[in-house]
Order: sequence, then C-alpha cells, then structure tokens
Amino acid sequence: GLVPGLLNLGNTCFMNSLLQGLSSCPSFIKWLEEFTAQYKTDQKQPAEHRYLSVTLLHLLRALSSQEVTEDDILDASCLLEVLRLYRWQISSFEEQDAHELFHVLTSSLEDERDRQPRVTHLFDVHALEQPEITQKQISCRTRGSLPSVSSQWKLQHPFHGRLTSNMVCKHCEHQSPVRYDTFDSLSLSIPAAAWVRPMTLDHCLHHFISSESVKDVVCDNCTKIQAEVTLNGQSIENQRTTFVKQLKLGKLPQCLCIHLQRLSWSNQGTPLKRHEHVQFNEFLSMDVYKYRLPVPKARQAEPNQKPSQEATPGTKDGTALKPSDTEQPPGTKPLFMNGACSSSLFMSSGTFPLAAFPECSSPVYLYRLMAVVVHHGDMHSGHFVTYRRSPAPPRSPLSVSSQWLWISDDTVRKASLQEVLSSSAYLLFYERVRSRPQHQSLQSRAEE
Repeated sequence: GLVPGLLNLGNTCFMNSLLQGLSSCPSFIKWLEEFTAQYKTDQKQPAEHRYLSVTLLHLLRALSSQEVTEDDILDASCLLEVLRLYRWQISSFEEQDAHELFHVLTSSLEDERDRQPRVTHLFDVHALEQPEITQKQISCRTRGSLPSVSSQWKLQHPFHGRLTSNMVCKHCEHQSPVRYDTFDSLSLSIPAAAWVRPMTLDHCLHHFISSESVKDVVCDNCTKIQAEVTLNGQSIENQRTTFVKQLKLGKLPQCLCIHLQRLSWSNQGTPLKRHEHVQFNEFLSMDVYKYRLPVPKARQAEPNQKPSQEATPGTKDGTALKPSDTEQPPGTKPLFMNGACSSSLFMSSGTFPLAAFPECSSPVYLYRLMAVVVHHGDMHSGHFVTYRRSPAPPRSPLSVSSQWLWISDDTVRKASLQEVLSSSAYLLFYERVRSRPQHQSLQSRAEE
C-alpha cells in the first residue's frame, strides 16, 4: 500500500512534496493522459525535445503506482531540466516554495497548450465537421499541411477556476457588470483569531469573499440620474460614490488547491511565519461561496413563488448569501461547517458521509481531501512533507483509498486520518465528488 519516495537533490523537498500531492489527484493525471495523447511519449528522446506534460505524467503515474517501477526511490531531476528549458531559473540548492512551483507548473502547461496549432483554413472547416474522414484524407486547398485540431487543447486543466468580482453602488444600488478572473489556487489569508474559538477553514473562506467598501468610484447610473434632474445647458460632473465589492467563486474547478498564507510581517518589517492550526475536514462544501445569478425583482415579487430547484445550501432561491447571512443563530448547531464539524463523521472508509447531510441540504459542490502539504520551520529555512492518500487498487480505479501516507522525500510510512487533520496545513488538495446520484443531472444542467 505504499508508494515510491523521491530523492532529495539538495533542497528539493519543495518539489518532492508537491509531486506527491499532485499524484494523489486522479483527475489531474487523467487530464495529463488526454493532454499528451498526440505526443510520442518516449522518455528516451533527448531532453531538449521533451514536453513538460509528458515528463510530469510519467512521474505522477509512477508515484500513483500506475506504472511498474522497481525503484523504491525515484529521481525527479528530469522535471527541473524540462522547466529550465521552459526558461524557469529554479535552483535545487536554494530554499524554494511549493506553492510557487505549483503556479510554475500550471502556467507552463497553459503555455504548452497555447503553442499548439489550432488554426486551419476556412475552406476546410466543412471537412473537420465530418468525423468519418481521417486526418490523412483531409487536404488543404492552400497545399500546406493541415494542422490537427484536437479537442484536448481546448480544455483547461482541472485546477482552473474563475472568480467573480461584483461591484454595487451604495447610493443607487446599481450593479456594475460582473468581472471574471481566473485562478489556479485559492490563496487564503488567516484572519486574526476571535476570542478563544479555533480557526477553521470556513473562517478563512468567509474572510476571502467578505465584502469591502471602495470609495470615490465614478457611478455612471448616479451621473445619469443627476443629469435628468439638472436644467439643460448645465455641465454635469461625474458622480463619485462608494461601491461595495464582493468576491465569489464563479467557476469551481474539479481539483481545488487551497493555499493558506502563513507569511506575515512584524512591526519592524521582518517576515514572520504564522504557526496556528487551521481546522479542516476530509470533506469540504463550497456551495456557500459559489456565485449565483441574481433573481430578477419581478420574479421575487411573484406570490406563492416556489424555491428554485437549483437553490443550494447557503443560497436563497439560487442567489448567493452574504457571509453574514450564513452565520448560525446563537444556540443552534450548524448542519455542516468546514473545519468545525465533528471528525467522527468522517472516520469511516472515505466514502461520502450521508449522515452528515440531511436530504434537503446535501451540497452540490462537495470536495474530498486528497493531500496536504505541510511546512516545518520558519521563513528562512524549513522542510516540506506531504500527507496523501494511498493509490486506489488497480481493480477498482474509481474508488478512493482510506489509507493515508506520510512522506518526507524518500521516507514513506502509513498515517491516520486524525494525524492528517491535526497537521498545520500549507497546501490542501481537494477533488470534487457528487454527494448523491440524483445530483448528476442537476450538475449537468448547472455545470459552471
């Protein structure tokens, strides 16, 4: 039930810990397999002709026991060699950060995808729409080679998500167009602890999407209203008001990487590391943080209006709640809080805990913990280790193992779920799961 370890090439625990975490995400490995389908995956070819996706796939398959290897300890120096070919200057003898390497990998994979030819001649579009015609039978009228247009190049990697930024004028309540920004990981700051309550992942997520006031912003609607009540011939200045800015998650990825920011600064300007424990669970519900299209006011005013079928926990008729709306009344016990729920619900075989969710409040955007990267030490020196799930048995690739492993470079041992949940996480890797079979049709309609 163990997996190979990775050789430390100097100070490469940052790379080793990240690779172990990524190898526990089956969706990411499957995407790499589809991504590299058109390549000749021959590792014996010269390094200058290797692709990052191919090199990464071979490493992750070996670490997830999908490729037979006789070695108990693997050498991942080939990954550093390929990254240097991609113009990344990464030294194996200096302190590096696992989260920064994660973004190096995702951005380099996106660059590799964008370099692929995806443009063909307009006269040949009709030929591409006929699947029975093979690539060899298609001829280009320009007498040039017709580049293959593969669907996998149009797909984003499973860590790709989108944030929504919503701006509303406090004076006229006019809402600006929603802005979308991409993300590969959610970097959550750890808010100051309130009283003696333990810090949870929910606290960090609520702090991330909490609304903020933005002053002195030009409001076109207020300016238009002012112009309508002003006499003709008078010049109108742009009306500046205060806007309320709200972040939400517009598109949730299949694989969710959460980065807990443990860097802080002293009053003297020196960097410090925050060591406090942030409670997290094996299962993570993200429904409260998902952006929902607002319901038109005319629809809200309809009498006897039944709740929308797509309303989810933490929403009202499909519209997102503010963070303050999701707080539980005093004296009541929340149905589910990420990081604050009793861990006894999740100590079983790793399957979805149906008892944790009443039938009416099963989350649609539910995630299962796959790996945790922990940093020991301070801001100047330290060591990265990884907690990850043991690979699923070959006979049942769709199942999820309940056995956890602790890995420090070339040292691998078994660990308990309680030990994992007690760690001071730096990176959390989650994969999306479906709570119940009947949600599959709902998900297909409301998919990002």
